[in-house]
Amino acid sequence: MQVGFIGLGRMGSPIAANLLGAGHDLTVYNRTKAKAEHLVPRGAQLAKTPGDAARGDVVITMLADDHAVDQAVFAKDGILAALAPGAIHVSMSTISVALSERLDAAHREKRQGFVSAPVFGRPDAAVSANLFVVPAGKRETVAKCQPLFDEIGQRTFPVGEEPPMANLVKLSGNFLIASVIEALGEAFALIGKAGIDRAQYLDILTNTLFGAPVYKTHGSLIAQEHYTPAGFKAELGYKDVGLALSAARELKAPMPLASFISDRFLALLASRGGDLDWSALALLAKRDAGGETPLRRSE
Repeated sequence: MQVGFIGLGRMGSPIAANLLGAGHDLTVYNRTKAKAEHLVPRGAQLAKTPGDAARGDVVITMLADDHAVDQAVFAKDGILAALAPGAIHVSMSTISVALSERLDAAHREKRQGFVSAPVFGRPDAAVSANLFVVPAGKRETVAKCQPLFDEIGQRTFPVGEEPPMANLVKLSGNFLIASVIEALGEAFALIGKAGIDRAQYLDILTNTLFGAPVYKTHGSLIAQEHYTPAGFKAELGYKDVGLALSAARELKAPMPLASFISDRFLALLASRGGDLDWSALALLAKRDAGGETPLRRSE
């Protein structure tokens, strides 16, 4: 299959590498060219523009936010202008429901296929092709993309024929992860102040009632205070919770906890923690409990 891939960050790069390893004819584009060049010796072709990467059967975008996706798709040299009728844009980015609706309408007008397919999993899962893929779009369009999903993930969870539904599932899932991080941070601050060993506490949690990957992964990062390099930056966590709140307002579904989590992320960003892993949200609870952290205190 002729595949274009746009966005070669910590998630996009290993996903693209796995597709290349599976034998696909891959054309890659990244705004920072150096992030794409490492795939060239493995057989990838470099595109000069997003549109140049969108001249095959499928083009995949894995970009940081709505603005980046908007630019890649709607610019004069973007995906929308270059993608052939019947070819498919697969958006794996975590974007707003509103942008997903706009993308779906624009691609339908051009008789192009569109699938929203965000993923659950951190960069290590992307490297090992163990992501969970959550696609939504026309059934036949999703089916054409299934071989690609099989090569990057361990399981696919189709959620319907309306692409924005996949984005809502992803945003709600990221809100849940952020809620777990906040709860873990407060729990570690509590036991830490009592002098209980953090590693032992994590062992108790993850080997009793809290054995899910989200507790193991983020609990380990918090216990070790290992927040760099970021698997997922705090600034992106703030963005995603904000997008969940925007969707909630449209649907008139109050999310008081999400509002609180959003403010906690904002406090972390204000304390110059935006580039830390989003598990660093736990530093706020530690600081509030009187512990020493790298965050500056508010005056």
